Amino acid sequence: MEHFRKLTFLEKTWLKYTNRTAYQTYKNDLAKQEDNTEVLFLQQMHNFNRLTRNFADLKNPPYTFKHSGNLGDVIYALPTIQHASQGQASTLYLHLNQPSVYTFDHPLGGVMLNEKILEMFVPLFEAQPYISHVKPYAGEEIDADFDLMRKLPIPLDRGDIARWYAYIFNVYPDLAQPCLHVSPDTSYADCMVLARSQRYNNPHIDYSFLKQYKNLVFVGVEQEYALMKAVIPHLAYAPVKDFLALARLIKGAKLFIGNQSFPFAIAEALKVPRLLEAYHACPNVIVHGANGYDFHFQTPFETLVKKLY
Repeated sequence: MEHFRKLTFLEKTWLKYTNRTAYQTYKNDLAKQEDNTEVLFLQQMHNFNRLTRNFADLKNPPYTFKHSGNLGDVIYALPTIQHASQGQASTLYLHLNQPSVYTFDHPLGGVMLNEKILEMFVPLFEAQPYISHVKPYAGEEIDADFDLMRKLPIPLDRGDIARWYAYIFNVYPDLAQPCLHVSPDTSYADCMVLARSQRYNNPHIDYSFLKQYKNLVFVGVEQEYALMKAVIPHLAYAPVKDFLALARLIKGAKLFIGNQSFPFAIAEALKVPRLLEAYHACPNVIVHGANGYDFHFQTPFETLVKKLY
């Protein structure tokens, strides 16, 4: 398809009032480009339709599932696994060391999952009644490949990550129900737990007002903690040995606050009291069920914290 550059508002206005003929030509070319885009989208939808699968057509559970990450995306697949497994314990294969592109120094480098992350996932997932084993993927035959969601011909930077899998496998779990089941770490019962990755930072949000609150604990990587501690000097840090420990900590806290990152995915799966710092440029995390709220601006953020904590 021939490259076509859309003009900015100022460029269009200038062209409209200085060269009407060129402006009309641009409008005609823009309409053709939009028609071509729509045709391409319809072709992609038709091709993808052949890749969808219906769990009703598969053998009876337990099933085998495969996922390549990212971390939060794996958590958002759990409602589908729990629902489809029908009380049976399925096997989850994690496809390690698949490439990803990050715009900053990410803890996983240039991949979505690695061996260390697998080790941290195993205790959490194998504690769930609907998962029997978590293994590295090595070419085994599987029933459901969750990596198909990355081929969906719809914008993946908006909508609802947890609903992506329904579009492929025709499975519609109740996203208001918990899909992670752990016992709480009661030593954090009076704590407000924070997590904020370097991605998905809402530019309208300032965490410094939390300095007036006590018992603040941060979970995440040390670099993220250092950035938040510069804003909240008395903020404590809670490193964890694995993701089961992380889930138990979040489960036991009085309130969890996070942005669109892995710890919030765990809080959402647990349905604990939780606040989501929503990111306008990538609105693909939706809060479902009781105890959960999202915010885009500072005043609602401060009001929700005062209400819940």
